[in-house]
Amino acid sequence: MNILWVFAHPDTRSLNGALRDAALAELGKAGHRVEQSDLYRMNWNPVVRADDYGHDPTGRLHVATASSTALRRGSLAEDIVTEQAKLRRADAVVLQFPLWWFSMPAILKGWVDRVFVEGFGYGIRSEGGSTRRYGDGLMSGKRALVVTSMGGSEYTVSTRGINGSLEELLFPIHHGIFWYTGMSVLPPVLVASADRMTPKDYRAAVDGLADRLSTLFTDSPIAYRSQSGGNYDENFVLRSDLAPDEFGVRVHVG
Repeated sequence: MNILWVFAHPDTRSLNGALRDAALAELGKAGHRVEQSDLYRMNWNPVVRADDYGHDPTGRLHVATASSTALRRGSLAEDIVTEQAKLRRADAVVLQFPLWWFSMPAILKGWVDRVFVEGFGYGIRSEGGSTRRYGDGLMSGKRALVVTSMGGSEYTVSTRGINGSLEELLFPIHHGIFWYTGMSVLPPVLVASADRMTPKDYRAAVDGLADRLSTLFTDSPIAYRSQSGGNYDENFVLRSDLAPDEFGVRVHVG
């Protein structure tokens, strides 16, 4: 199978770098074909620019309109086209990053912003004219996994932890990027207490990541509710008979 591993950490000698190297070796041994986007080593530019979308003689095109037009015309910036081609080839996408300020590093957010343009990541229309999203889209059929590290313990991101649950912290990525574009989202891999890891802890982290990767294509994904499955009303609000006594992001899991 083809796997795209997107890595966002500035130091290849870090814990994240070591885990990435061990993971890629395991995937290679298992016979998978792995492509990598090591964003810091690529010197990836995270800033959306007008010239990403070719020349606009009027200077008036909205960014979304310009990106969609450029995608159709084949005039997107070369680095964007390269990353989109990797995504098209991938059967699974892995985003690996340290959890900084409760989210992904800016360079990775910029990768999403520039690569998932209208007509590729969003704004996909069905034959009937409706918008394909939340369980549908060009990424349908692909699997997605977050591998993330944090300095705090796993207890701080439990259901009653002070930082909020890991499910809530990663919801914008899991639901708003992966599921929105159609990918099946796997439960994340968390490497906690990363700043005080012992050799024994490191070995456990490597083994745990290897175990998860061995079932990358067989694990059950998070059961997010699809937009087109009759779960939502005409305003895209969850039907009142579904999870009637619950609120927040958890109601979107069936």
